[in-house]
Amino acid sequence: MPINRKLEELPKIATREGYGNTLVELGKEDENIVVLDADLAAATKTNKFAEAFPDRHINCGIAEANMAGIAAGLAASGKTPFISSFAMFVSGRAYEQIRNSIGYPGLNVKIGASHAGISVGEDGATHQCNEDIALMRSIPGMMIVNPSDDIEARAAVRAAYAHKGPVYLRFGRLAVPVFNDREDYHFELGKGIVLREGKDATVFATGLCVVEALYAADMLAEAGIDVELINIHTIKPLDTELVCDSAAKTGRVFTIEEHSIIGGLGSAVCETLSERQPVKVTRIGMNDVYGESGPAVELLHKFGLDAEGIFKKIKETLEID
Repeated sequence: MPINRKLEELPKIATREGYGNTLVELGKEDENIVVLDADLAAATKTNKFAEAFPDRHINCGIAEANMAGIAAGLAASGKTPFISSFAMFVSGRAYEQIRNSIGYPGLNVKIGASHAGISVGEDGATHQCNEDIALMRSIPGMMIVNPSDDIEARAAVRAAYAHKGPVYLRFGRLAVPVFNDREDYHFELGKGIVLREGKDATVFATGLCVVEALYAADMLAEAGIDVELINIHTIKPLDTELVCDSAAKTGRVFTIEEHSIIGGLGSAVCETLSERQPVKVTRIGMNDVYGESGPAVELLHKFGLDAEGIFKKIKETLEID
């Protein structure tokens, strides 16, 4: 699926915007949708839903665990609740309630986690959640979706709404190029998307790292390295067939994520390949460290998660191999 326009020319929109806008669209279609927030509606963009449907928006205050419990009750009563907060707070503070009150009974609650990863920027390490995917992956039956741009975020919210059961949706603060704006784009839960075919190595990327990997793939091509790039928007359930087929084709795998290399996309890919298609895997992400305060773009560069860092890591690793 070629990207027809240069990435530099594409408009930039944060995925959290797609979340807020799509909630409003869905709210017009289904009166059973209720949106809850933990005093961060302006940041998570659920304020748009609150303005359109004030009677179906609940500000639970800075009480994320309570918010999860209220959502569980609403779901048990036949409503479709979306709960929203920063990834750090909704996956961290409310973990027990999500596990026991939402996950265990398999209730139809959608979790909108905004401001994930180090691209939260100046808010610093306390707010930069690089462990949320790992936490949510450990909950049986929890689906995890990490969209790469505004269009994919919109599609993910609609797909999560249509899916019956708990879903964790991961969104970012930083505006990213809208590269999926093309006629052949198709979103399906649990199915990865091949953005570029190649033979020298496979690169699995998720979230905002997908567009950085696109830039890096172009740089690698100029250096004579032909990589296959796959967008893994759904981390759980993982598209194991595509992962194994591409690994078998290239014989070398890299994973890229704005998340710890422990428990996230890299771990999911390694678990799958170790059992079904053993190949060498290099995980690119946060290396068991906390983030720090600073502009998002500069942090992505410092931790090697921008196009330049991805290019250097893949090129140097393949040269050593």
